[in-house]
Amino acid sequence: MIVLDSLVVRYPRAVAPAVRGVSFSASAGRVTAVVGPNGSGKSTLVRALLGRVAIESGTISVGGADVRSLAPRELARRVAVVPQRETPAFPAPVRDLVALGRHPHAHGLARWTAEDAAAVERAVLEADVANLVERSSDELSGGEWQRVRIARALAQEAPAMVLDEPTTFLDVAHEMAVFELLHRLAQKGAAVLLVSHQLNLVARFADEMVLLHRGAVAAAGSPLDVMRGDVLEQVYEWPLVVTRDPAVGAPALVPLRGHRGARDTRSS
Repeated sequence: MIVLDSLVVRYPRAVAPAVRGVSFSASAGRVTAVVGPNGSGKSTLVRALLGRVAIESGTISVGGADVRSLAPRELARRVAVVPQRETPAFPAPVRDLVALGRHPHAHGLARWTAEDAAAVERAVLEADVANLVERSSDELSGGEWQRVRIARALAQEAPAMVLDEPTTFLDVAHEMAVFELLHRLAQKGAAVLLVSHQLNLVARFADEMVLLHRGAVAAAGSPLDVMRGDVLEQVYEWPLVVTRDPAVGAPALVPLRGHRGARDTRSS
């Protein structure tokens, strides 16, 4: 559903590209996670998808169409995006903010439909924000605002969803709930592309992982392929071990204390 092919992105006046020849796909029915250190190019991929930074070469396509050829409304019908940062321009009722997700489906002066209302109610329930809908956005905590943004994206009912650090500000329970939700969306056939620093949670829920390092792909494949001590230690430049999550058997990263030179990396 979402395909990046030899993508190169360079910010204005930057000497080196922020993204260098990145290629991977996020398929329907699967959760694909992009991980990597700060500054590795993860959020740049999302900005390029949205047209907020120019693509120097290569392509990003959604549903077979180059994103540069799609009008904003058509792109929004194909992919819902939850960006990393967003500040409301002015306070608004939460229900109205979630309802903005239906904007790509509006036609001219067409009125609000029963289908729109049903989509908003489903999104509110799926994102667990039913207790917030009568409140104003300026009354929300950081975690509550994050969940409202996810609800708005769900209301779009796009076949693909892209989320940049969606669990920022969330407590453990809501963090797990978001990952469970993304897993359910993929099971229903959506293409889910997730940018995250939460490697251990990603390893539990993702079908595919793409590890970026200095703008390029350092490793890609299943969590078992990517969550390798020798690979992660070189990318994150810190001693660590990779063990197994006792609950589900997924690989789990454990950073070690001590100086960077004290490398005693083992994988089990």
